Amino acid sequence: MVSSSRLPEVFPVGKLPLGFLQTLLQKYANVSGEKHSVKVGAGLGRDAAVIELSDRLLIAKTDPITFVADDIGYYALHVNANDVACMGGEPKWFLATLLLPEKTTTPKLVEEIFCQLGDACKKIDVTLCGGHAEITAGIDRPIIAGCLLGEAPPDRIFSPERIEPGDAIILTKGLAVEATSIIGREQAKILAQTFDAALAQNCRRYWRDPRISVLPEARLAWQEEGIHALHDPTEGGLANAIHELLLERNFGVEIFWENIPLFPESKLLCEHFHLDILGLIASGALLIIGEENVCAKLQTKLQRAKVTASVIGQILPAGEGRWLVDGKQRHELPLFRRDEILKVIK
Repeated sequence: MVSSSRLPEVFPVGKLPLGFLQTLLQKYANVSGEKHSVKVGAGLGRDAAVIELSDRLLIAKTDPITFVADDIGYYALHVNANDVACMGGEPKWFLATLLLPEKTTTPKLVEEIFCQLGDACKKIDVTLCGGHAEITAGIDRPIIAGCLLGEAPPDRIFSPERIEPGDAIILTKGLAVEATSIIGREQAKILAQTFDAALAQNCRRYWRDPRISVLPEARLAWQEEGIHALHDPTEGGLANAIHELLLERNFGVEIFWENIPLFPESKLLCEHFHLDILGLIASGALLIIGEENVCAKLQTKLQRAKVTASVIGQILPAGEGRWLVDGKQRHELPLFRRDEILKVIK
């Protein structure tokens, strides 16, 4: 068993602590990876598994949706599609396990979710090809655990193992797209009373504009040699995503606060609810890590495609620490025990 001397008696809501998860993966995962042609297996910062077939790569991902109930079908597809895209895969086949609460599940609700899944899959040419649905005791909202399979050419590999000191880090769009949308839904009444109804509506629509999908920018990144890794900063936000990418090889990093793109609504929500935007669930942004000159070229390409893209930092050699640079101040990059959104929603 893993030593629990420094672990809490009971874990809080959210992801497992990174160090604990890393120990579990090292101990129990990838036992027969090479035997079964696993090119990229379980590990921190690896958004999906990569399996080598005879003429192509199969990308496999599973991820649940637990924070939202409205538009859950759309979220379920796109958070999985983002992770497949981060490993260089074109999303193809989707399976969904749908868990529904007892006493409140109606035929209308079930059909709405299936309709959302069908429409979302159709828009990005993914086939909804299977899954499972049931009424489940002990939950108070619908939950979807998605499994998405995609394909990539045999020479297209992205992984944290390829990251090197000196690499630049690009962030697309801006921070907290998903969190802004969720808070706009869950706290609509408070926002309408404190500010106005229009603000709540603007926040809620963030899942569509600027949108949580990163497929367009990922496809552009695939085309550039010298891009080493892509990562989807989800639960735990930008800060935890950076730690996930670098923990296994103990690389350092400098993140420049002034270069991080922020949306006005997201900043306002953080100020009002006293949230640290670096630790807010951030689907909708894409981290791209690669050679400095290649990232500069890609940044121009992204901006021409009307995708906001900023170079927010650089990779440092192992052991040099992970830093947030704010003007002349240099602070340790925070590691969040739980996502900041849990201060606002239950």
